[in-house]
Amino acid sequence: MQTYLVGGAVRDQLLNLPVKDRDWVVVGATPEQLLSLGYQQVGRDFPVFLHPKTKEEYALARTERKSGGGYTGFICDFSPHISLEQDLIRRDLTINAIAQDNQGKFIDPYEGISDLKNRTLRHISPAFAEDPLRVLRVARFAARYHQLDFSIAPETIALMAEITEKGELQQLTIERVWQETEKALKEKNPEIYFQVLLQVGALKILFPELYALYGVPNPAQYHPEIDSFLHTMLVLQQAVRLTENTEFNKSAVRFAAICHDLGKALTPKDILPHHYGHEKAGIQPIRTLSNRLKVPTYYKELAEFTCEYHSYIHKAFELKPETVIKLFNKLDVWRKPQRFEELMLVCVADTRGRTGFEQTAYPQKDYLRQLYQTALQVNVQQVIEDGFEKQGIRDELTRRRTIAVKTKKAEILPHFVGQ
Repeated sequence: MQTYLVGGAVRDQLLNLPVKDRDWVVVGATPEQLLSLGYQQVGRDFPVFLHPKTKEEYALARTERKSGGGYTGFICDFSPHISLEQDLIRRDLTINAIAQDNQGKFIDPYEGISDLKNRTLRHISPAFAEDPLRVLRVARFAARYHQLDFSIAPETIALMAEITEKGELQQLTIERVWQETEKALKEKNPEIYFQVLLQVGALKILFPELYALYGVPNPAQYHPEIDSFLHTMLVLQQAVRLTENTEFNKSAVRFAAICHDLGKALTPKDILPHHYGHEKAGIQPIRTLSNRLKVPTYYKELAEFTCEYHSYIHKAFELKPETVIKLFNKLDVWRKPQRFEELMLVCVADTRGRTGFEQTAYPQKDYLRQLYQTALQVNVQQVIEDGFEKQGIRDELTRRRTIAVKTKKAEILPHFVGQ
């Protein structure tokens, strides 16, 4: 029985990146042997065990043989005669098929170390095509390691496109598609994930609402990058920068960023490149996309609010006090202030997600935040003590908040407009 450190722990160690989880493969052992040593079995489909002390995962070396469609149709063999090389070859990329023994020596039968040095994501064998989930995984790795100048090998891109063309992606469960996508949204360059999916034909199948933006023009004076899909990817980049070192819900903000302009794909061709009413038009595509992928409710709601109201927030200085309070009420800023802050972050990202506008100031955020803080100071308890009841409480509260915002607006608007 021999144990080897494998997968991401070895890869990230060689890249001088922090190692998060350590996975091990066990060669020359049986489930009974590991159980007798105090390991705890957790794998249902094939034997994976938790170490009695470290609780790290130890999997028996195994081979996989395709027996059906999708990514679950495999027959596994985990006999003690399976070699380390046989186990490693079933993995997706060469950089994920490097092992390390107890003496620290690397076992690299498929030249993963060379590909790490050359910054290349390359599939190990034709068996890569047996698991369609790998199309998404490789796109996600491309997003993760883009900052280190990694690129996908041309032959791997070709194989990913072939998998897509054969209809294999339709075998994936919605849960797995969303799981990979949410992981991608947390990477440094999530836009690369969607760009790779576009390149191999997978975006059209898995994210048709997003794909529909490709080639849809915007007015050049506001959008030098022209293309709506490209603009969306630039907004996503900006959303990453704005949420990187914050306590905000990063994935929700980034999901809202990719959804904020989905309505532009529905603009009648005869009014292009203008997009009148794209805000409300985008709500249905967001619902369709979110429901299909079973996106968390919070993400979906933030995306819908962002889509519908981002133009209002862009025009904050023009809004009447009554409209500001109406907007605050619709967004329920009184009970959900964080969501309001996150929505405004997407608005900042939308403004800066245009070629040449990356450093643009966005005073609307501070302006609306000050109006919100002012409206928040109106005392609900005082309204009740003044004798108002039921609907009258809400109406009076709205009236007093409107007056407070009107006063504050007169005080601060000249400062903001003069910037």
